Amino acid sequence: MCFEPDSFPPIPVIRGAAVSHEELVLEAADGNRFAAFSAAPDDPAGVGIVILPDVRGLYRFYEELALRFAERGMSAVAFDYFGRTAGAEKRDDQFEYMPHVQQTTPEGVQADVAAAVAHLREGGAKTIFTVGFCFGGRNSWLAAADQDGLAGAIGFYGRPADPAARASELKAPILALQAGDDQNITAEDNAAFEQALQAAGVEHELVTYEGAPHSFFDRKQEEFAAASEDAWARTLGFIESHS
Repeated sequence: MCFEPDSFPPIPVIRGAAVSHEELVLEAADGNRFAAFSAAPDDPAGVGIVILPDVRGLYRFYEELALRFAERGMSAVAFDYFGRTAGAEKRDDQFEYMPHVQQTTPEGVQADVAAAVAHLREGGAKTIFTVGFCFGGRNSWLAAADQDGLAGAIGFYGRPADPAARASELKAPILALQAGDDQNITAEDNAAFEQALQAAGVEHELVTYEGAPHSFFDRKQEEFAAASEDAWARTLGFIESHS
């Protein structure tokens, strides 16, 4: 698990921003119907963000994150991974997600990413980024290989082994925001990822926040507020520079 059910993104709310939001059910090319949450500014700037949650799938943290992007002029869609096994209905905090995580496939996740991208494009977004966390971080980077036309792929504390193995297939710039005190992702893992990206000629930036734990990007993690602030600034800067 990354964030607790009562966690929120450590991002200032822009009061009075003109945004709208809705709960959606999207459909992938293979017929899978899955839950999603869309947030958009009243005056969009043509940038779209696909948000890939952590292993628990879609819940409030990621809906709030979509709103924070919309307040800054970007359309955003956060989606759920478990339409194929758990349906598209809303779930409570007691949902046993791991049996469903174990049934996901890279192909299924990317089919759902493609549906979210298509939804953003239908709404007028021309420049699309993926932003993922943990399980979603890894799959966000993999989207740079499996999705055509992405402007960039951002991952927070994702496992880098699979993206490193497919570095030569990555077609979009990569931003990796890693936790220095992550118990499951080592400095060697991150170094190998960066070396693979360099060898493949992939434009990238990999930042490690020393002493920060996995899922530090959380308003409740006050000790790591500076790391969160920097990570958010780098996220926005990456999007701006590649838009």
